[in-house]
This record gives sequence, C-alpha cells and structure tokens, in this order.
Amino acid sequence: MNSKIQSHHLQKTAFVYLRQSTMHQVMHHRESTERQYALRQKATDYGWNPSMVRTLDGDLGRSGSNTAGREDFKTIVAEVSMDKVGAIFVLEASRLSRSSADWNRLLELCSLTKTLIIDQDGCYDPSEFNDQLLLGLKGTMSQAELHLIRARLYGAKINKAKKGELRFPLPVGYAHDPDGNITFDPDAQVCHVIQMIFDLYREKQSAYAVIQHFGRNNIAFPKRAYGGGWKGKLVWGKVTYERIISVLGNPFYAGVYAWGRHKSFKSINGHGEIVTKQRLIPMEEWPVMIKDHHCGYISFQDFENNRAQARMNKTKNPDNILGGPPREGMTLLQGLVYCGVCGRRMTVRYTMNGKCTPTYECNWRKRQGVTHSPCFSFKASLADPVVGKMVVGVLTPANLSIAINALNQIEKRNTTLNRQGEMNIQRCQYRADLARRRFEQVDPANRLVAASLEKSWNIELEKLADAEKEHGEYMAKQEREFPASRKKEITDLASRIPDLWKKTSNVKDKKRIVRLLVSDITVTRDAEAKTLAFNLRWQTGQLQQFTVPLPQNVFDNIRYPEAMVDRVRKLTLLHGDDCKTVDILNSEGKLSATGKPFTKDMVEWIRFKHKIDRPLIRDEYEFTVAETMKIFSVSKHMVYYWVNRKYVQSRKLKNQILVEIPPTKAAELRQMIENSYKASSRMSPA
Repeated sequence: MNSKIQSHHLQKTAFVYLRQSTMHQVMHHRESTERQYALRQKATDYGWNPSMVRTLDGDLGRSGSNTAGREDFKTIVAEVSMDKVGAIFVLEASRLSRSSADWNRLLELCSLTKTLIIDQDGCYDPSEFNDQLLLGLKGTMSQAELHLIRARLYGAKINKAKKGELRFPLPVGYAHDPDGNITFDPDAQVCHVIQMIFDLYREKQSAYAVIQHFGRNNIAFPKRAYGGGWKGKLVWGKVTYERIISVLGNPFYAGVYAWGRHKSFKSINGHGEIVTKQRLIPMEEWPVMIKDHHCGYISFQDFENNRAQARMNKTKNPDNILGGPPREGMTLLQGLVYCGVCGRRMTVRYTMNGKCTPTYECNWRKRQGVTHSPCFSFKASLADPVVGKMVVGVLTPANLSIAINALNQIEKRNTTLNRQGEMNIQRCQYRADLARRRFEQVDPANRLVAASLEKSWNIELEKLADAEKEHGEYMAKQEREFPASRKKEITDLASRIPDLWKKTSNVKDKKRIVRLLVSDITVTRDAEAKTLAFNLRWQTGQLQQFTVPLPQNVFDNIRYPEAMVDRVRKLTLLHGDDCKTVDILNSEGKLSATGKPFTKDMVEWIRFKHKIDRPLIRDEYEFTVAETMKIFSVSKHMVYYWVNRKYVQSRKLKNQILVEIPPTKAAELRQMIENSYKASSRMSPA
C-alpha cells in the first residue's frame, strides 16, 4: 500500500483509462492494450473494491493531441470536477493527454479534489507541489515528444516526396508494376472509362453533363479497394458527381506527382472543441510538384484548361454568375454579355407579362448597395437575333469542314461506346467462365457447396446475357439513327446552315456554337439616342461594333409626330377655329395617334401640349383692357368699373376681355373722366 493512498481515496471510484493513438496500434500492438487492461488488477491490489474500479476504453484509436472525439477523457474531467474520483490509473501519464492545455486543466482539478494519478512510475498527488511539478514536466515532455516525432516523420516524408518516391494510394486508373514504377491500370476497361471522362468533359464542358452521359448509357465506374479483405480488388459501381470532380481536379492524371495538395487547419466548433479539417490549397503553395513524372491520360495544359472551366462553372461565385457552360434557357448570349457601366457579367431575368420574356440585367452595384437600381437592362430579343445572324454569316464559308468535324465527333463517340460495351461483355464472360470452372471443380456429392456455386454461375450468366442484350440494342439504335447513308445527307445539310439555325429549337446547341466563336460582348446604353452599343469580341481577338435601337415606350407610341403638330399649327393660324381644323383633318383622311378620327378635344389637346395659340379675332372698335387703359390714361380698376356698370359693352375671348368702344362712346367716356377730375379738384382743400 502506497502511503499517499488514504481511506477517502478508496471510498471513491478508481478510473482505469486506456488510449492508443491509432486503430493500427490497437489491431497490431496488442501487448500495450493488454498491459493497460491489467491496470484494473493493480487498482484492486492497492485496496479498491473491484466494484469501485471503472475501465474506460472508448478512446482506443484516438489521438491525444486534443479532446475532440475523446468522450472518456471528458468523462474523467467531469467526474473529477464533481469530486467523485479517488485515483486515475494509466499506463503512463502521457496517455491522458498530449496537449498542455488539457493536461494542466486536469491537474488543477485533481489538485483541488485531491485525486491521485497512478502510472507505472509511481503514485502522484497533484495537491503536493513536488508531484505537481513532476507531472507538469511529464506533460510538457509528452507534448514536445509528439512534436518531435511529427517533425521527424514529416521531414522524412517530404524528403522522399521531393524525389517522387513517396508511395501513397494511387487514383483509379493507375497501378504499380513489379519494379515499383507507376503505370496505367492493367485492366483496359478501367483506362477506357477514365479516358472517356476527360474526352466527354472536353466536349461538354460540364461535370453534370458527363454524369448524365454515363447514366443514359449505363456505364459503370471502377474503383480499387485499398484495405480489408477486398484489398486490391476492382469494384464497379455507379459514378457520382464527387467522383467526376475528383478525377478532373487531380493532377496525377496529367502525369504530375503532387504531394501536399491538402492542408490541415484547426478551428473551434460550436461546442468549444478544437476540430481539424482538410482544405485544398492553391497550386502555387504545394510543397512538391513534379511534372512529367509518369504517364498521363491528359497533358498538363489540358489539366489547366479543365481547372479554368471548373472555376467558370461555379454559379455560387458572385463575380461569375452564369459564366459556365451553355445551360438550358431561352437566351442565346447567356454568360457572354458584360455591362459597360460597371464591367460585371450581366445576368438573365425572366418576366411574365402574358408571356415569358428573357431580359439581360446588371444589378451588381445594387447588390453591393452602391445604388438603389440596376445599371440597366434590355430584352434579349434585341441582341440575340443580331448576334445569331452574325454567327451564321461567319459559319457559312466553313460549312463543309464543320460537317466533316461533326461526323468525326459522332463516329468517335459511337466507337467509344461500342468499345465500352464490348469490354463489358468480355468482363462478364470472364466472370461466367470463372464461376463455371469453380462449379466443375467441386465434388458433386457436396451439394451444399455445389448449390451455392451453381447459383453464382447462374447469376453471372444472367449478367452476361444482360450485357449482350444491352450492347445489341445500342448497336441497333445507332444503325437506325445514324446509318451510313445519312453521312451524305449531313454533308448536304452543311450548305443550309442558315435555314437549320432558324428551324432548330435546341437553344443549348446554338449557345455552344456561339461560344466557339464569340469571346464576350460589352453593352452600353445611350439614353438620349435610345440605342444600345455593342462591342463584340470574337475568339480570334477581332472587335466588331454595332448599335441596336431601343423600342419606344408606350407614350412614344401614342405621341403625335412633328408633321401632324405643324399641320395643326398652320390650320389654327389660318382659321383660328378648332371645329374647322377638325373638319379639314378628317377630310384629308388623317387619323389620331390611337387610330381614330379627329375630334375637337383632340385638337385642343394638341394645341395645349405644344402651346399653339389661336389668333385673336376682334371687331374694329374692340380693345383689350390694357389698350383701353393706354387710350384713356386710366387704371385697370376704372376699366373694370365701366364694364361692371355696363357703361361699355364687353365680351370674353381666349382668357381676355374685349371692350367695345365706338367713337360716340369714347367721347362720353372722356367727358366722364373730365368731370371726375373737376369734381375732385373742387373737393380738394385750398
């Protein structure tokens, strides 16, 4: 009995903690595991009741660098903090934790609750200064040891990787030969499927299109098992999007030996735990990159082109919206139109106003909060037909070569699928023959084994029959849809590309053709001239400019032309009567902006809108108020006084009052004015 073990320790639970860093150690280093389980007997020898000893082995195969995934270590910390643990038994102190932060926190809790830590070197009481100092030193050395081991291993790996000799699981499509060199997979069908992926991606420029092609033609994808009882076996299954992306983004298929493409980053999750994640780092930061290291399915330039195409296909990138491969939709220039105001790619919007109308719109500045409205927008029907006509004009001189290239592509695709079907039949035939040989070698008296092998043979024969039937149906379909006689028909159709362009409804194919010829199109709008200015850049680098008039708005459509306004102005000056103007316009067959005969209200509206005044027609002795004031040298109030008291006759014309003053009336008015002056002079004081 150790003197540090007191009775209050024996009354609490004793934890036996087991941990090994990897599952490989758990499987192959059995002696260490047995020694750790033997600590339970050591606890009973020290005086603990067997019912008070608890073994924690849930952290076997877990790294001690942090607490992520170590539920048993968290249990120890929780139980110690509640003063329910008398001692912790561990093979060596470093088994508890290789992180100084976790180790020191556990020591502090053990010192407060007087929990003992017992390993093969002795018994430690963290509440005592000397033991706490020794345990702290052990924890520091454990963490330093982990760092040194990792540094030595990493240095050796990177040194070997720089020579291109570090071996790691090869991607599907490659294998090591007996001399250790990297070669293509000995299975020809595996190589054929891998090469098919790159050929399809070069043609369709979309990983989803490659998956759809594999699904439509029922093409399986291979993978090698790298562990367990299936190690080295070839397994065929359905291809996934992630698998296609991993193949296209792996430089190994371009003959590049790359090491360190992924890097570990630590972060804190929502539970406060430190988690480690793998991230793909940029190519320029890879520690090792050796070109032309081994045979490749594609060239390094093709790999760069595939990466650039993949970046363009990312629709989540706000700077690259709709910039990927041709997609479904009604617009022809999707992803090619750039805004001449902010320089960003214009997006496509569909509006419903009786029918679906596609529109190109730039709203980047609005999304960034720079403005409250988009830069500008215009209907796709203004630009698509013009650009389509220009593309057809470019294609016309090379129609024959285009047709020949199309025939070659179709024949190459059919040959690839035929070859894939033939190799699939060969594989099924091999499996059926293998199952037959196994059945023939078994003792007929052993019916249990014979029945199982016979069932396996029948299954393989069914697979062979399905493969032959599927390949036969595909060959018959190709013969129906693309017989040899159609080659001449397709060549003849090359001379009628403009007609085919107009008649075809497959916008996606049109988009592919446009992207082969057009690099980008920058558009600006002139609001005053009401035109769109296009700067079209061809793939050859040549720039072509053209303008398209904007359609008139609703008000412009019903606005009277200048010629009609001039006609109304002349008739008004000539007659001064709106009714006569209406009669003349209708007799001439003129129609209003809405297509109806003219009325008086329409003529009055034209005069009001364009400020056309009717001429003032009055009699010989009619004068305006201003003229009357000037003639008799009186005020305006006096003139209105005469009008209101009926001293003079008046009439209202065109917002003016005309006063009728014949010569006799003029003499009376002068007499009235003279009498009023005399009366005012007599009433004035001397």
